[in-house]
Amino acid sequence: MSTRQRIETELSQIGPRLRRVRLAKDTTLLDLASMTGISKSTLSRLESGQRKPSLELLLPIVAALAVPLEQIVSPPRIGDPRVAPKTSRADGRILTRLSARGGEPQAFQITIPATEREPTLRAHDGYEWIYVLDGRMRLVLGEHDIVMRPGEVAEFDTKNPHWFGSAGAGPVEILSLFGAHGQRMHLRARTTPAKAR
Repeated sequence: MSTRQRIETELSQIGPRLRRVRLAKDTTLLDLASMTGISKSTLSRLESGQRKPSLELLLPIVAALAVPLEQIVSPPRIGDPRVAPKTSRADGRILTRLSARGGEPQAFQITIPATEREPTLRAHDGYEWIYVLDGRMRLVLGEHDIVMRPGEVAEFDTKNPHWFGSAGAGPVEILSLFGAHGQRMHLRARTTPAKAR
């Protein structure tokens, strides 16, 4: 359940709770209206869910009923923040999706095999951030041919022709964030002459 759904569920419970507390205190709607200055019709609509609760309405009511606000309003429970990673394979790469929702940016841990060394440039909409976790990664981006090591970060507009793969004797492991928007990271890598492979 999304946060918005949890909030809507909690809001829908406020009216019935108010009614239960009022009845437990043996207070009529007319009594509560005179104690709070809130009209009987507003109180009735609040209890039936036809009126959205607000602090302006709730604070005088809980004061008049002599109950804590927490008895009427419970904060929505926060769901488990852990993400169950989903792993798949594509073109010899192992992709582990690290983000739970389909929004942006999408986070992936990618393992690129050592055999993937021949650049095939492609371009598409979006923006990508890459952080090298392990191994040596070769990034070809337009006229740039860059070798990146663990701890180095690159970001680029994916409309520019690009490719990244292994630059060493072993596989390379990266963290990739892909999306249309987001906070920019800093590029920190050394440039390798295009002929050096």
